[in-house]
Amino acid sequence: MKDGAGSPTLPEREAGPPPLSGGHPVIYWLAHTGSRLAGRLLFRQRIRHREYLPETGGALIVANHVSFLDPALVGACFRNPIYYLARKTLFKGFLGWLLPRIQVLPVELGKGDLASMKRILRLLKEGNRVLIFPEGTRSPDGSLQAAEAGIGFLISKGGVPVIPVRLFGAYECWPREARWPRPGRITVVAGPPVDLSGLPADLTGRESYQACADRVMQALAAIERET
Repeated sequence: MKDGAGSPTLPEREAGPPPLSGGHPVIYWLAHTGSRLAGRLLFRQRIRHREYLPETGGALIVANHVSFLDPALVGACFRNPIYYLARKTLFKGFLGWLLPRIQVLPVELGKGDLASMKRILRLLKEGNRVLIFPEGTRSPDGSLQAAEAGIGFLISKGGVPVIPVRLFGAYECWPREARWPRPGRITVVAGPPVDLSGLPADLTGRESYQACADRVMQALAAIERET
């Protein structure tokens, strides 16, 4: 699965949500199986605390973003299908055919994409799991970056559990500046649902959304590498 998009920015315009794509079960299974095999054979991928990963019901899966590999690696940890995000510019040619069939949704990066926001919220409310990268783009050095406020908007409106997942080793296997991946060991560690209690009650609008986003990054930072 191709490089996933990060958190959409806050919506700025009204637009009706495009029809949802349910993907293609066989093609999704083939891509998922290929991701799992590649993860195990090339990167000795391991998953820790799988019990935190919901296989049913709506949930927002939030992960750090350090590599092209991240969407496929996280998706491979789930037994049941999840939804992904990718920038609209990727939906051309063969990828334009493939991505919708493996449940990848197009989003406009750097713009208030209300249509995509509505689509994501509908998926969550219908009991689906959606993977999103709060940092918005791949980290240039493998460290955690600041989160965009758009993730906070989805948290406040989605009303579903927020599950943090942190990847270790993915940056070393395929950093942002590298053209090709290299073998290594990648560990995916899931954490308990993000605790959003205790946020200041007087925050509203963008400040409230940013506070939610910052709490998500704190939860990711608290996840430690495990052997």
